[in-house]
Amino acid sequence: MADPRVEKLAEILVDFSIDVQPGDWVVVRSHILALPLLHAVTRRILRAGGNPTAVLSDSQLGEILLRGANDAQLEWISPMERMTLENADALIVLGATDNTRALSGVDPLRQQLQQRARRELMGTYMQRSADGSLRWVGTQYPCPALAQEADMSLDEYEDFVYSTTFADQTDPVQAWREVFNRQQHWVEWLRGRQQIVIKGANAEMTLSIAGRDFINDYGRHNMPAGELFTSPVEDSVNGWVRFSYPAIREGREVEDVEFYFEQGKIVKATARKNEAFLLSQLDADAGARFLGEWAIGTNYRIKRFTKSILYDEKIGGTMHMAVGRGFPEAGSRNISAIHWDFICDMRQQSEIWVDGDLFYKNGEFQV
Repeated sequence: MADPRVEKLAEILVDFSIDVQPGDWVVVRSHILALPLLHAVTRRILRAGGNPTAVLSDSQLGEILLRGANDAQLEWISPMERMTLENADALIVLGATDNTRALSGVDPLRQQLQQRARRELMGTYMQRSADGSLRWVGTQYPCPALAQEADMSLDEYEDFVYSTTFADQTDPVQAWREVFNRQQHWVEWLRGRQQIVIKGANAEMTLSIAGRDFINDYGRHNMPAGELFTSPVEDSVNGWVRFSYPAIREGREVEDVEFYFEQGKIVKATARKNEAFLLSQLDADAGARFLGEWAIGTNYRIKRFTKSILYDEKIGGTMHMAVGRGFPEAGSRNISAIHWDFICDMRQQSEIWVDGDLFYKNGEFQV
């Protein structure tokens, strides 16, 4: 018997997150394990009058390419990929995996080469996202490998996924609208502010948000949503941060990461595990050692670390920051081939001050 929560999640993605209109070209990228959700999403797109195109993948294809391709093949951009990001009206990504470590043995320099070749295309994607000409949303379908990463049974993980996305609610769209209203209060409070000071056991930092906008993440792009984010002034970040959780990228888990900033740039980076990979990513290009994002997680339904950045960066009571490309809609001018998030727990002995006002303390908003 089909899980009715799958249909609810499809409703959220199609009717709320990207709001499919008649005639829209909607590209749906899906792992083969997410077929039940792909089918539900396709039916919903057709019902809304859109034109769906499905693109299927699995966990081995990326590994095959990175291991078997020569440099020219790694740098080649598929015309289908370019057409999607330049011309599609909407993009839905349905993630899943049967091996979360499929790329862990691949030479990071080959991954770096592939990323650099896609820097211009990534810029197109982020600019179209910023100006609204490309509506997009990404989610994950609950599967055994992701459940194992989160130290949950599959049944438990399904309950977690559908709870955090409100797919277990009678009216999930209304639930996300209420999230927007609650978070917009903080966005308005932050408008026009200048300086952020972060103090705590895991961070002593300052950064400028002068002329930068905060974005209310309430389900239009990520599902689940739940964060307030901006792009800090590029040369303004100074201080130190230690990240509480592992950072996972391209199948590699980097642990106990610490960054030291001077005039916006990471001048020292260390990690207890996979430090060489961390440094290879930070050296990908000139923008990779600057912050493209600073954010606060607001989804208090997410209470535990799952090793999936889609959920973990939203953990209520945490902050996160991403090295690399920033958000044009927030005012960022930082350009990079990468955008990699790192999470810091703020639920104990932590404060965030904004222009001298206490904004956040021990994982809770104070305004």
